[in-house]
Parts: sequence; C-alpha cells; structure tokens
Amino acid sequence: MTLKKYLTITEVVGPLILVEDVEGIKYEELAEIELPSGKKQLGRVLEVNGDKALVQSFGSTTGVSVEGSSVRFLGRGIELGVSPDLLGRIFDGMGRPIDNGPPVIAEQRLNINGQAINPYARDYPSEFIQTGFSAIDGLNTLVRGQKLPIFSASGLPHSRIAAQIARQSRVPESQEKFAVVFGAMGITFEEAHFFITDFQKTGAIERAVLFVNLANDPAIERIATPRLALTAAEYLAFELDMHVLVILTDMTNYCEALREVSAARKEIPGRRGYPGYLYTDLSTIYERAGRIRGKKGSITQIPILTMPEDDKTHPIPDLTGYITEGQIIISRSMHRKGIYPPIDVLPSLSRLRDKGIGEGRTREDHPNWANQIFASYARGKEAQELSTILGEAALSELDKKFLSFAERFENEFVRQDEYEDRSIKDTLSIGWDLLTELPRTELKRIKYELIDKYLPRKDENVSPGKDRVSNREETD
Repeated sequence: MTLKKYLTITEVVGPLILVEDVEGIKYEELAEIELPSGKKQLGRVLEVNGDKALVQSFGSTTGVSVEGSSVRFLGRGIELGVSPDLLGRIFDGMGRPIDNGPPVIAEQRLNINGQAINPYARDYPSEFIQTGFSAIDGLNTLVRGQKLPIFSASGLPHSRIAAQIARQSRVPESQEKFAVVFGAMGITFEEAHFFITDFQKTGAIERAVLFVNLANDPAIERIATPRLALTAAEYLAFELDMHVLVILTDMTNYCEALREVSAARKEIPGRRGYPGYLYTDLSTIYERAGRIRGKKGSITQIPILTMPEDDKTHPIPDLTGYITEGQIIISRSMHRKGIYPPIDVLPSLSRLRDKGIGEGRTREDHPNWANQIFASYARGKEAQELSTILGEAALSELDKKFLSFAERFENEFVRQDEYEDRSIKDTLSIGWDLLTELPRTELKRIKYELIDKYLPRKDENVSPGKDRVSNREETD
C-alpha cells in the first residue's frame, strides 16, 4: 500500500511538528519524517484535532522546515518483533539491536502499549523469589507477580544493586524457566557499559534481554523504552511460560522525559511541573506486572527511581508508592558507614511478604523470625539514639544488648559482598545467630517450639523448660 505523503507542515516548535490537512490519522500512530536532505526519521502522533496532527520527532528537528519537509503516517504504533531469540540480546531504547548480532526474526509483532491485565483474571502473588540479599529476602520479601520499587538517590549504589539482583534472582527449587528483562532509561555511557559488561561477564546475559536508552538519546525514546521491555516480558511470560523479572532504571529519567514532552505541548503543569496525568501514566507501566489465572508464567517488577533531593514526598516516589506494593529504601547514612547494600529495613516494606513466606514456601519459622528481627532492630535503633543524646552510660543492660544487636545486624546481616549470593537458609541462620545476643525472654514474637528448634544455644546448662516458663511469664 502506498502511503500518502503530506507536505503540509505548518509549524515546528522544539521536537513538535504540526501537520495540517490530514485524514484518517490515529493517536500514537508512527510517522516517518523526511527532511529536505532526504534523511528520514521516525516520529509519533501525540494529538489529533480535526484535520491537524501533532507529531513528536524521535530525533532532532534541526533541518526540518515548513517547506521541503514531508510526513508519511505509517498506520501503526510502535511495535516490537518478538521470538525466543530475544534472550541474550541487547537493544537500544527503540528496540534496535546494538550488540552486533543479527536482526531478530520475529514470530509476532506486538504493539508496545500492550493491554492492562483484567483484574478478574489476575492470580494472587504467592511464590517467593530469592534475590540473594538478606535485607530483601528476609524482611522485605519479593513475591512472584509483585511490583516492588527501589527508592534510591543520586550517588547511591542502586546500579550495582540492580545488576546483582538481575544476576542472582531465581525461584528456589523451581524447574520452570526464569528470565530477566532489563530496561535502562537515560543512563550514562559509563553505566550502560557497566550493566552490559556485568551481564556478559557473569553469564546472566544468557537468560536476559536488555533495552538501553542513553542520556544523549532523544527524550521521546525514554517514554518507549519501559514499554518495549514490558512487551518483551509479556511475550516471555505468557507465551513461553517463563517467570520474568523486569528491572526498570531509572524511572525518574522517564518522568523527566514526560515532563519535557508535556512542556513542549504547553500543557498545564501539575505538581513540580510534572503533567497532571503522571499517576495514570505510571500506572500503565506498573500494572503490567502480575500473574494470570491459567498461565504458568508471571511478571515481577522492580522499578528503580532516584528521589530528587532525597525527598520521599516528591511526586515520583509518592505516586509510585500508591501504585506498587511496598518499597525498598536505599539509605544515604548507611552508605556513608560503608555498608553495602545500604538498605534501610525500617522504612522499607513489602506488602505481600507474608503471602510468599512460611512453611512450604521458605521455612516455617520465617514469619515469626522476621517480626522478631524487625522489632529487635527497631528497639536497638532507639537505644542508639538514646546513647547519642545521653551517652552509653545512661543505657540499661538490656538496652545495651539491643544496641549491640542493632550494630551486629547492620554489619553481619545487611552488609554483604557484591558477589555474595545468600540462600534464604543462610539468611535465616544469620538472623537466628544474631538473636542469641538477646535474652530468650525478649523473643516474644516467636513461638516457643520454634525457639527451641532453631535458636543456637549459648548456655547449654539452661534447660529449655526453664527458659520456656520465663518466656511465658514475660509474655504474660
């Protein structure tokens, strides 16, 4: 079919091109822009009003003129060609191969905007995903089908954490295939080199698909990149029955691109200049995670965002928190202490944790253990604050034990090597060892039989029965 060429460009403002006297044009339709020099580049229809179409160019509009330039509308939106050959490949932010490999021979071509999962067809997330990080697996557990964002800030090691999660994540004791889809938006060349090299060096690339949008690429591509990644994930999950973990970094760069497009369109800004539809737009990305009844595959999502000025009330983390099921907080104060990963477990939260842990999933003691570890660390941090104000001499002997617990918790439980992949049994064992720091009478959140079964005993002369009576009396 011959596509009609329009020579009716009437205005060029920044990345936007206004074309008049058009007919049959649809929102989100792709357009091919031809410059007077003969160079061609793609654009996308942002708005249609009567016989006028507003097109945003994916490249620079330098050289696009009212006279001599033309536009063809391609009759389709942005599509991704999918096949099992996606695995192991690296693409740019528009889905073009950049790994010097051959083009992907597509079995299907899918519109990247996808479709929201029907809430009635959703299956509840219920299976534990092991990331190898104790601070996540033990206390803020990731569950298959969940969307659990990481809130970081400029200068913090979220890129290293993302790469480590990508190479270590798996569903323990599952024979089903596991894949990682990695979407990077607005990252520097150095960061892109780090991710690609890390994936290739560790062999994680064999089960991964990478989409990389660099900081010097057009902002409009940044809006397409996460949708390309999720389209690949949906194909792998719901057509090839794979468990897919989608890592998106950095969602702040994505939102900045949205703000840039909104400003170019002269839309009325919302909070801090972001478009009023930011919540709706983010939901079209986050809500593509989940499980579907009758399908073996699933999509689990870890969006990573840097909070401007470390502000959790900024519109991006604020709206993300409304849509997702918890958050992992990267702490600047812990990073200054030299702790990696600097995950602050107290403000972190996984709302679906209890659905993915316990007998038959991780271990029978995990729910009680997690509650006790969390409560003990919180009390230890209170003792630490009291010690800072009044001095350690003002602390009771029990407070000193909780203070010691908090210090050991950060240095032995949270802290781990960048290439240390802990199993959930290792994580639980470290936590039980830390609990020996406290009197058994203070372990009020764990069932007595679990204490007797799992707690290492420092004093073998104390009978379990005597301890149990003391514990019961303390609880009463």
